[in-house]
Amino acid sequence: MKEEGNGSSTTKKTRSGRKRKRLRSSAVLRLMSDLRHMEENGPDGCSAGPADDDNLFVWRASVVGPEDTPWEGGVFSLTMVFPETYPNKPPLVRFLNEVFHPNVYVDGTLCLDIIQDAWSPVQTVASILQSIQSLLADPNPDSPANQEAAKLYRVNRPVYRRRVRRCASRTLE
Repeated sequence: MKEEGNGSSTTKKTRSGRKRKRLRSSAVLRLMSDLRHMEENGPDGCSAGPADDDNLFVWRASVVGPEDTPWEGGVFSLTMVFPETYPNKPPLVRFLNEVFHPNVYVDGTLCLDIIQDAWSPVQTVASILQSIQSLLADPNPDSPANQEAAKLYRVNRPVYRRRVRRCASRTLE
């Protein structure tokens, strides 16, 4: 005879496991779609793909510094870590190079609304990378992750530009 408590607990665990598997399957399908898009029609100056063949949830990406900005000529590497709930939850995106920018924390983590509060499942790897390029070109010093960069951007743009140029040139070393 089946005990009521054990059956109920097992049923909950089974449902929870199926839900987690469904979410992971959805994430895998979406990541495969994002990868295909990046390979076939990725945005100019951006590339991205899995860091290795064994884990589709960790990607390496690069963004070329936008023209006519102090970032021009730099090639900035990023890591993108996707949760099993992607695209319902955003990836964690972090620069691997030194990036002196008002909206980038010292550890390389970005302060970017579309991968935080304004996340929507319609965002893709391509749209995230394009937003990062746009953010490099047009910082928001009113929402700073790096106080020093924000202050220099506001009050001493030539010094800010020199610091950024140094970061950009180091990406090529």
